[in-house]
Formats: sequence, C-alpha cells, structure tokens
Amino acid sequence: MLLDLIENRKSVREYLEDDISNDDLKKILKAGYLAPSWMNSQPWKFILVKNQDTKELLSQLSGNQPHVKNANALIVCIADKNGWSKEEFGKVLAARGIGESGREKIFNIPMFYPPLLGEDKVLLRTVEQVTYAVSYMMLEAKDLGIDSCIIGAISNEATVKNDDLIEKVNKVLNLNNNEVIITIITLGYAKENTPSNKIRKDFDEIVHFEKKGNKLTI
Repeated sequence: MLLDLIENRKSVREYLEDDISNDDLKKILKAGYLAPSWMNSQPWKFILVKNQDTKELLSQLSGNQPHVKNANALIVCIADKNGWSKEEFGKVLAARGIGESGREKIFNIPMFYPPLLGEDKVLLRTVEQVTYAVSYMMLEAKDLGIDSCIIGAISNEATVKNDDLIEKVNKVLNLNNNEVIITIITLGYAKENTPSNKIRKDFDEIVHFEKKGNKLTI
C-alpha cells in the first residue's frame, strides 16, 4: 500500500558505496516528469548528477552537508521561472487545446498567471509546483528500495544567497538566472536499515473536520 510506503520512508544520510542502476534512476526521474502541475505548466528541470566534483560543489552550496557529496547520485531539482513566460506557458496551454483568445484571458488573470504578481510570487508558485515532483521521485525511490534525503538548506533566492557560489554552480550545470535550485535529492542504499521512527505532531492538531478545531471522527 502507498500509505505503508509513505510511513516507512525516512531521510537517510549515510550510504553504502553500491551503485544505483541506470534503469532505477530513470524510473525515479520519470516519476518526477509525470508529477502534476498547475495547467500542466511543468516549471521545473531535474539534473541527475553522478560526477564527484559536481557533488562536492553541490555540497558546498548546501552548507557542506557530507551526504550530498557521499550519495551515490543526486537529483538537482530546479524551479524554472522561464516556464511562466507567455511563450513557454502558451505552448503548454495550446497543447491543452486552449485557443489564442483563451490563452490571453489566462495571461490577464493574476490567480492563473503568476508573472502579473511580481518576481517573488513567480518563485513562490514555481517552488510549489516543484515540491510535487520531489515527493513523487522520493516515493518512487523508496518503492525501488533506494533511500533518499531532501536537501532544502541551499544557497538560493529563498534562503541566504552566496552569489559567487551560485554563479559557479550555475556555470557547471549550465543554468541561467531564471533557473533556481530549490532542493537536491540524495540517493543511495542505507548503511544501516533501521526502522522509520517518525515524530509528528498529534494527528488531531494537524487534521480537522469542516473547520479548525473540529476533531475528525470519520
């Protein structure tokens, strides 16, 4: 069951040296590729990294976290703000069968078209979309018996910017200024197969029925 998979997934930071097969890596990436997004906008890019020098550079980008450079593989998850341009988003809308007049209507509705709200909102909405794909990839990895960890502490527009380091990473990964690394997924096989020990707030503190304060009784 999917719920069992979710319950048993945990963040793993120490990995064996065993290689992940190319077939499994492709399956994980395809899970991200197939993830949902607003109007099928797909404002994301995923870069598979195996090169050790690049992994060490990405470790620097994430505050020198050791599991970034020690993982068997990394998936760099990028919020592609270019995906909201009228040209790129327009292609997606057209592929959905939305005609020119319909596209123009969408381009003039702030709720539907983030660029009308400014750069910060574009980044926020794009990050929202990327998180769906990240979850899909991590669950597919777990289903394949591959462990992972989300690296969210990264120098980028949403945290503390290190412009020189970002520029260096962007050059290595061939990214432009509208492509922002939001997270990195580390992948590998755990050194120790300890059971998941999820610590969560009380269920009734998080989940409510009809309105906040009503306990779920179904």
